[in-house]
Amino acid sequence: METHPAEPALPESLESLPGIADAAAGAPGGAGARALEVLSRVFGYDAFRGDQAAIIEHVAGGGDAVVLMPTGGGKSLCYQIPSLLREGTGVVISPLIALMADQVAALEAVGIRAAFLNSTLDPHEAQAVEQQLLAGELDLLYMAPERLVLQRTLGLLQRARIALFAIDEAHCVAQWGHDFRPDYLGLSVLAEAFPGVPRIALTATATRQTHEEITRNLRMEQAQHYVSSFDRPNIQYRIEPKDRAREQLLRLIRAEHPGEAGIVYCLSRRSVEEVAAWLSERDVPALPYHAGLDARVRQHHQERFLREDGLVIVATIAFGMGIDKPDVRFVAHLDLPKSIEGYYQETGRAGRDGQPSTAWMAYGLGDVVSQRKFIDGGDGSEQFKRNARSHLDAMLALCETVTCRRVQLLRYFGQDSEPCGNCDTCLSPPKTWDATVAAQKMLSALIRLDRERGQKFGSGQIIEVLLGRENDRSRQGRHHELSVWGIGTELSEREWRTALRQLLARGIVEAEGDYGVLVPGPQAGPVLSGETVLELAVDRAPGKASRSRGAGSGGGSAGSRAADGLEPAQREVFEALRAWRTSVATEKAIPPYMVFSDATLVGIVEARPGSVGALGGVSGVGAKKLAEYGQDVLDVLTGSTG
Repeated sequence: METHPAEPALPESLESLPGIADAAAGAPGGAGARALEVLSRVFGYDAFRGDQAAIIEHVAGGGDAVVLMPTGGGKSLCYQIPSLLREGTGVVISPLIALMADQVAALEAVGIRAAFLNSTLDPHEAQAVEQQLLAGELDLLYMAPERLVLQRTLGLLQRARIALFAIDEAHCVAQWGHDFRPDYLGLSVLAEAFPGVPRIALTATATRQTHEEITRNLRMEQAQHYVSSFDRPNIQYRIEPKDRAREQLLRLIRAEHPGEAGIVYCLSRRSVEEVAAWLSERDVPALPYHAGLDARVRQHHQERFLREDGLVIVATIAFGMGIDKPDVRFVAHLDLPKSIEGYYQETGRAGRDGQPSTAWMAYGLGDVVSQRKFIDGGDGSEQFKRNARSHLDAMLALCETVTCRRVQLLRYFGQDSEPCGNCDTCLSPPKTWDATVAAQKMLSALIRLDRERGQKFGSGQIIEVLLGRENDRSRQGRHHELSVWGIGTELSEREWRTALRQLLARGIVEAEGDYGVLVPGPQAGPVLSGETVLELAVDRAPGKASRSRGAGSGGGSAGSRAADGLEPAQREVFEALRAWRTSVATEKAIPPYMVFSDATLVGIVEARPGSVGALGGVSGVGAKKLAEYGQDVLDVLTGSTG
């Protein structure tokens, strides 16, 4: 296998972009200077962020890399620019067949020659892409892992000149992670089949264990590792008690995100359908998305979400990986996620443009019981169940923390931080109370019912016993004769449910079996004996957490949080540009952000360029877009100012 030079020539695909060939040729240094020039001329940005420059220079020079970087941190540039700087085609392995066409369209919009090979192509279309690859006419080629590991595909790639392999969503190789894809395990073949071709594995979510699995399973022990901070300071994390969750969601949308794009996650397909219909009936444009829908319907709903402003998608976790829509202003969970990794990845789909966004969840006692029941009743091995319980325990700890949620979230990924001032527990610190005696009463009720009556119940009946409220089960079991009957009247039913949710989260009480009956948990002993003082949080009323209008939120009208800081006259110009962008996007059948992002439109309004050359100095305006849209933008600016 022939290796590639450490300082390759600029590829032909970029020669036609205005000024880039001469500028890059005269740039001092090596791959780093060339990379900065490509960033500026192709993508329209003046500087790299974080580890981007180091990663790009390392991979462009032929090195392997494992990259852990949060959603919105710029992972794509870490393989796109090295693919342009090296000779040959960059091959991107991705599980996201449904999004490959949009990913390719976004690259073509900035002048990069890109294509995909997947099952949506007919044989003639696939053959044409293969011929382009062999002829050296592609800068980037996307394909799914199950296609890449086929002998026919490996043979095709052996005949082509490959610049690098980028393994996107690399956490899918982790067998105990939240999104394991068995086909990813076959990607270890790249180490043997293409020893001279650099590989870069990228993910936005990985614990230390997942990081180790990526390294081991992809045979990247010799790779350089780049771990960025997982903090997303523009996202405000909020978790509140579930109390008519749909109404809570509607209040959130109407009060804070009217007319803005959002994603709502539910666990079941039925809930997805019902919530989408319920929102639509209340004048919130919403569409369902889950694996049970016809593939064409799913694709249509996904395309509408990407292309239209202000649409809400209600989905199972089948939706969202790889979604590059930058202006998703909120992600809501109406059911408890199974792990922090999954929660982090899902909430990370908000605010990719860096603008203030919300990660909101409604969470209740039923979520805890149903998740534990789902794990215990599953078909997985005992090892799998232990891992699932561990993931759930960490998720519950995040929900029940009385300290900064961001600190807890980042600690899960092995990173330390200070309290953020932009989550609900920072903005409105929860009050705590000494719940030791209450917990002892709860445990005593469980023990007495089991020992003296041979009975176990779920939360409802246990609370009825503590409150001394008669019902058919109480009468049949003669519960009023027990010493624990009515010993908990100092708390209301709601307060008992709040306390029980926290006891379950701490392992003091457990739910077991198909019916979720309650039993003392592994941490019950020290509480019963009085060895430990138990502090629990007072449940805050739903929707009462104070909300900052600083780092985590913006005022302004609906539709674009990016424009909040504009003066009224500037806002008119911004809306005129936005209308122009929508018409262009509709004509080209591409999402509006592929024309220009909201942030770039704001930059244009603030810069007020008077020439095409001056417009080229605005962040996000690359050479191809400048040539294609420059005069039209100036015409809009002239027309909107009279």
